[in-house]
Amino acid sequence: MKKHPYSLSEMRDEVVAQIEESAAVKKKLAAQSETVCRMVEMIIAAYRHGGRLLICGNGGSAADAQHIAGELVGRFLRERAPLDCMALTTDSSVLTAIGNDYGFEQVFSRQVTAHGRKGDLLLAISTSGNSPDVLKAVEEAQRLKMKVIALSGRNGGALARAADLCVTVPSQLSPRIQESHATIAHIICCLVERALVE
Repeated sequence: MKKHPYSLSEMRDEVVAQIEESAAVKKKLAAQSETVCRMVEMIIAAYRHGGRLLICGNGGSAADAQHIAGELVGRFLRERAPLDCMALTTDSSVLTAIGNDYGFEQVFSRQVTAHGRKGDLLLAISTSGNSPDVLKAVEEAQRLKMKVIALSGRNGGALARAADLCVTVPSQLSPRIQESHATIAHIICCLVERALVE
């Protein structure tokens, strides 16, 4: 059996270093707490006026979209009625049909056209802030007079400039950005649920 390239001590040091790095990135997000609060207010307002939340992202961000939808349609911490939330990342037939017939850049925007209405909200997620299919979805949402909130990373990219509100994770590393997106998503779910149950 081939010897592992790292000793147990070296691996432990790497584990601790990555945990500490992740925590340090998340601590910096406190500076954007007001933006998170304003996002929560927009989601609550949409729900109180009969709107829905659509979410899109690629790869790990697609998983984040589905995770958030699961928390809102199901429950986060409290028993309550389900909230109207749809991840645009889940239907393989729709995604592959649109990708094949119209091109991958249209996989989310065409779904926004189908399901989005004025008064609805789009949550767009991109670690780089420059994903073409996510940006097309933002354009379509704005054409439909939907508000757009976003989670991005690095310098925010085009997504931060296009969205009504954006939390930009101050890191260049996708894993750290995605870990922070998950934290923000959980906070949003917690506050939205609390506001709509109490």
